[in-house]
Amino acid sequence: MADSILRSVAALDHLDLPEPDVVRRAIDAVRVLSMDAVEQANSGHPGTPMALAPAGYLVWRHHLRHNPANPGWANRDRFVLSVGHASMLMYSLLHLTGYDLPESELRDFRQWGSRTAGHPEVHHTPGVETTTGPLGQGVANSVGMALAERWLAARFNRPGHSVVDHRTIAFCSDGDLMEGISHEAAELAGHQRLGKLLWIFDDNEITIEGSTELASSTRQTDRFESYGWHVQQVDDGNDLAALDRAIRAAEAETERPSFIALRTVIGWGSPNMAGKAAAHGAPLGADEIRATKEALGYPSMEPFHVPEDARAEWARAGDRGKALEADWNQAMEAYREAHPELASELDRYLAGELPSDWEEGIPDLSGMGKAEATRATSGKVIQGLAARIPNLVGGSADLGPSNKTDIEGAASLLPGSPDGRTLHFGVREHAMGAILNGIALHGGLRAFAGTFLIFSDYMRPAIRLAALMECPVTHVFTHDSIGLGEDGPTHQPVEQLMTLRAIPGLMDLRPADAVETAEAWAEAIRRTDGPSFLALTRQGVPRLDRSTVPGHADGESGVARGGYVFREAKGGTPQCILLASGSELQLALEAAGHLEEEDGIPTRVVSLPSWFLFRQQDPSWRDAVLPPEVRARVAVEAGTTRGWEAFTGLDGAAVGLDRFGASAPAPTLYREFGITADAVRAAALESVRRSRMA
Repeated sequence: MADSILRSVAALDHLDLPEPDVVRRAIDAVRVLSMDAVEQANSGHPGTPMALAPAGYLVWRHHLRHNPANPGWANRDRFVLSVGHASMLMYSLLHLTGYDLPESELRDFRQWGSRTAGHPEVHHTPGVETTTGPLGQGVANSVGMALAERWLAARFNRPGHSVVDHRTIAFCSDGDLMEGISHEAAELAGHQRLGKLLWIFDDNEITIEGSTELASSTRQTDRFESYGWHVQQVDDGNDLAALDRAIRAAEAETERPSFIALRTVIGWGSPNMAGKAAAHGAPLGADEIRATKEALGYPSMEPFHVPEDARAEWARAGDRGKALEADWNQAMEAYREAHPELASELDRYLAGELPSDWEEGIPDLSGMGKAEATRATSGKVIQGLAARIPNLVGGSADLGPSNKTDIEGAASLLPGSPDGRTLHFGVREHAMGAILNGIALHGGLRAFAGTFLIFSDYMRPAIRLAALMECPVTHVFTHDSIGLGEDGPTHQPVEQLMTLRAIPGLMDLRPADAVETAEAWAEAIRRTDGPSFLALTRQGVPRLDRSTVPGHADGESGVARGGYVFREAKGGTPQCILLASGSELQLALEAAGHLEEEDGIPTRVVSLPSWFLFRQQDPSWRDAVLPPEVRARVAVEAGTTRGWEAFTGLDGAAVGLDRFGASAPAPTLYREFGITADAVRAAALESVRRSRMA
C-alpha cells in the first residue's frame, strides 16, 4: 500500500529527506495516532487525517515556516485546518513536530480538561491559529490573515528588509467548499489577488451521507479559475513529489491566490473502510485498526506507538523552525538599526498596543445640538479614531455611505494600495465577519465592519466564533429598528438585538445619542478580549440633556458601566423605574415627565446601552441603579420584549415589538405599533398598581 509514497520520495532529492522507509513511517505515524485517539475516545473523525497524512507531512515538515518552540513567532506562516473535524490530523502534527502537546493529550482526545478538543480551538491548544469546525469559517479566516500580512508588509517592509513575509495555508474539504461562505471569501480573495494564500482541497468525493454526487456536481477547479485563482490538480494524495511541485509552484505565484485540488481516498490504509463514508465520522474499531496497521506494515500494534526513527524525522521540523526564527531575528536587528521608528511601531502593532493619545481622537459631542442619527455620529467618531490609530482598518458590506464606515481620505484596501484602510467586502456579510476574525487573529491591525442590523443574521456564525475566540473586532450595525421606516419588515430588525445579546462574550452597545455613541466606540476600542457591536439609528435622535444625570458632569456618559441613572426621580424615592436603550431613551424621559407631573409618581429613568457591561458590574452598582425594592419597572425598546424580564421582574413590563414591522414612515410605525411615551406611561401605571398589590 505504500509503494506510491516510496516512489515519490525518490523524486524529492531537493529536500533534506531520510530513507524512504523512514518517511513512510513518519507519515503512517500520523495515521496511527489519529486512528488510535479516535478509537480511545470512541468519538471522532479518523478518515480525513488518514488521507491527508502525506500532505500534512510535506507541509509541516518541509514547507510551513513555523517554530514549535515559539508558536507565537510573528513571521510564522499561518496554518488553518478549515476541515476542523479532522482535528486529530492537526493534533498529531503538533505533537510530532514538538509543540507543547504531549502524548497524554492525544490519549485524552475529546475528554474534559484536555487540550485536544473535538475541533481545534485557538488559545486552547498551542499552534492552533483559529477555531474551526463550522465548515467554511476557516478558509474565510485565512483570507483575513492573508490581508493582514499584506497590509503589514506594505506598511513596514523596506528595500533589503522584508521583515513581514509569510504565507497562509489552509486545508479544506468538500464541506468547506459547499458552504456559501467559501464562495464569498474565495471570490474576494481572487479579486484582492492575495498571492501568499494557498488552499489545499481534500478532494475525496465523500461526505457523511455518501458520495458527493448526492449533492454536488461542481468542478471546483473551474470555479476557482473563474475567481482568478492559480489552480492546480494533484491526482494522488500519496504522491509527495507531485504535491511538492504544486506547492512550490504556488509559492512562486505572487499575483493570485493558489488552489490545489488534491485527490485523496478517505481512510486510506484501511483494508475495509478506505473510500467509504463510514470512515468519515466514527472509530474504525479495534479489528480494523489492527488490520490497517498490518496493511501498512507498521512496526507495532501498541496504541499511540511512534517508531523512533519516525519521531526523529518529525523532530527535525523543530530544528528547522528554530533556524528560521533565528534568521528572522537577525533580520529584525538589522531592520531596527536601519529603521528604528518603523521597528518600534511594528512592535506596538503586533503587541496590540494603542497609541497613548488615541482617546483624544474622539470628538467632543457634549452640549445640545440638532437631532442626528447615531450612525452619523458614529461616522464622525470613526474619523477621529482613524486619525489617531493608524492601524485601524474597516469597511462594510457595500453599505459604506449608509453605515458611515468609510475612512475619509484613506485609500481603499486593494491590490494596488495594499495598505489602504477602507475595505470593500462587497455584499458578502458572512465572509466579512469571518475575514474580520482572521485579521484579528493574525494580529497587528484593529478591524471593524458595518452592515444593517437585520443582516447580522447573515454573519451570525462568524460573530459567534469571534466571541468564542475572543477576537477584538467591532461590528457597526445601523438601521437598528423600525425607525428605518419605509424599507419595511424585511429590513426592520425585531429579534436581532436579543439574539445577539444571547451570545456569550459579545458586547452589545446601543447608544441613545451622540454622547453615548462616542463612549460606546471608546468601550469597543478599549476591549481586547472579545468582539463588540454598536446598534445605531437611521433616524435622527436629539442630543439629550445630561444635567439630570446624578454624579456626572454635563457631557459625560455612563456607558462604561453598561447601565446608569440618566434622570433621578423628582420629589423623593422612586416609585417606578423606566429602562431604555438607544433611540427609545427619549420616550422613557418623556413618559417619566408625565408620570411625575400628571400622576404624582416619582420616576427614575435608567439608560441601559449595554447589557454585557451592566452585568459585569458589582452587585452594589446594579442594585444602586435598579434598587430591588422598586418593583414597578417598565422597559422600552423598539424590538422584541423578550429578555427584558431579567431587569423588569415579575411586576414589570416591556413596551416593544413582538411582531414584524411594516413599510411606512418611522413616526407612523412607532405610533401604530404603540411604542410611544403614552404607552410607556400606561404600562408604568399598571406596573405600579401591581407592585402595590403585591
